[in-house]
Amino acid sequence: MTTNKIVPTRHGSAVVTLPSDTEILITRAFDYPAELVFKAWTTPALIRRWWGFETSEWLVCEVDLREGGRWRYVIRERDMEVGFHGQFREIDRPRRLVSTEVYEGFPDGEALNVMTFEEVDGVTTMRTLVQHSCKEHRDGHINSGMEGGMQVSYNRMEDVIAELRGAAAA
Repeated sequence: MTTNKIVPTRHGSAVVTLPSDTEILITRAFDYPAELVFKAWTTPALIRRWWGFETSEWLVCEVDLREGGRWRYVIRERDMEVGFHGQFREIDRPRRLVSTEVYEGFPDGEALNVMTFEEVDGVTTMRTLVQHSCKEHRDGHINSGMEGGMQVSYNRMEDVIAELRGAAAA
């Protein structure tokens, strides 16, 4: 068994791989308990602080965190509105979260996201397996520039979780 090592910052460390013609796997470690990572991922007040870019203006951030519940994010970046939505299929807090995801600019490209939060020695590895219906949708997702925005968001998420942990310790 490998022991995870806590490091000062993991900014820019998310790894994107393509396990099949229709899947994207995103892996990112956080030096915090799974419960805090899950909380940051699913709490609207926290999501508004880390999802997207600092310059993004939030228009909608809704999360109905229950099986069958829906979520929706809409931001404005310059003169462009960008929206995503989906439905929660499975919730096993803080270990697993399964939901659909639709980029509203491409409504036929619904994907299924299977997220796991594995905590070992105080380090939580968050894995998101994005399952598309076809290679063209997967490739469109990859070619959208999503990786750069995701790295920024995950860095911001790490900073929010650090603040949460500091507040809990105080």
